[in-house]
Amino acid sequence: MNAFFGGAPAAVMVRLAVVSLLVGFILSAMGLSPFDIVDSFVRLVQHIYEMGFDAVEWVFRYFLLGAVIVFPIWFVARLWKTLSKPTGSPSRRDA
Repeated sequence: MNAFFGGAPAAVMVRLAVVSLLVGFILSAMGLSPFDIVDSFVRLVQHIYEMGFDAVEWVFRYFLLGAVIVFPIWFVARLWKTLSKPTGSPSRRDA
């Protein structure tokens, strides 16, 4: 459970509750409510549905635009992490 939660589950839940309260306070100060956010999401989905195949092209275009940046950065980060790992056990040739 600790690996999934990233720590003790109770501590993670407390941190999530505190962060949720802070974000809720900030959003409330900005004049937003949970209903506004849900309503905006529903309108977005309806708008995408109404656009039909144009929506698919729109999403694909944004996907490609982001992928041009995200995937190379991810690949370099994974490569860097793999190359910087210690080799583990010493070779037996020296013994």
